[in-house]
Amino acid sequence: MWTGTLYALAAGLMWGLVFVSPLLLPDYPAALQSVGRYLAFGLIALPLAWMDRAALRQLGRADWLEALKLAAVGNLLYYLCLASAIQLAGAPLPTMIIGTLPVVIAISANLRDARRDGQLPWLMLVPSLALIGAGILCVNQAELATLGEISQGDLARYARGALFAFGAVACWTWYPLRNADWLRRHPGRSPRSWATAQGIATLPLALGGYLLLWLFMGVSGSAFPMPLGPHPWLFVGLMAAIGLFASWLGTLCWNAASQRLPTALSGQLIVFETLAAMTYAFLLRGRLPGPLTLAGIALLVLGVAWAVRIRPRPVAIAMDEE
Repeated sequence: MWTGTLYALAAGLMWGLVFVSPLLLPDYPAALQSVGRYLAFGLIALPLAWMDRAALRQLGRADWLEALKLAAVGNLLYYLCLASAIQLAGAPLPTMIIGTLPVVIAISANLRDARRDGQLPWLMLVPSLALIGAGILCVNQAELATLGEISQGDLARYARGALFAFGAVACWTWYPLRNADWLRRHPGRSPRSWATAQGIATLPLALGGYLLLWLFMGVSGSAFPMPLGPHPWLFVGLMAAIGLFASWLGTLCWNAASQRLPTALSGQLIVFETLAAMTYAFLLRGRLPGPLTLAGIALLVLGVAWAVRIRPRPVAIAMDEE
């Protein structure tokens, strides 16, 4: 249990790096940063695949198809929905909706995978979910204030943005559930080789997305200098770092956590990504968070501490006690 929690923590620390890129490249379109990240992930996976070729040869056609589905939905479609939501509604509304992921995944997994993983008793699960939910509300205080300023004319645009944000939540609720299914069916397989397989599956999708975006920006008359933008070395360096650490190493650590933890618990541990992203953001800004944000961080930590104390129980026993 504790080993799996440490792997989830490591994944969160890696994934939090993704939120640094928009701060360092504010003039780059979100779509370009998304396809750039996953193109880097796929290219980095190529030499890693050669090193892991013996393990990858054991994957059959169904395994590669599953890796392609996970790459398409959990990587590219998720970020397409998220970028579209931000473009339509700005950052506040999508941030609030995406922030519900730990709670949504935990509830979905506890309903869906109880027979396989054992059920986390609802009476014990509710306090951790409540603490995490309250923490998310506190750390998104500014977003809540902004939501009250939506004008009547912008309502339709914000509604479309909200739909895309809910689409992103659906994508990344589906991804950890399906990813855990594969890992549980193949307990002897390496989390590293499965992360590399997803990188290889991502490569053609990301390459196609990059070329389509380049074509679209050219046809639309965009002044943005493709293919690498106004700061090519910074862009390439950041995409390579994020592709290696956030995409490959983060996926590896998440796979290792998914092999060891009930999905209902690992879903809650996604809050590590939120905590890491906030830490990096405040370090870049060179200032401390406000009192309400600190209270939210404390609630998130308490929620995680409560969650890791819960042990799954066989479905019959858990249902009898409830």
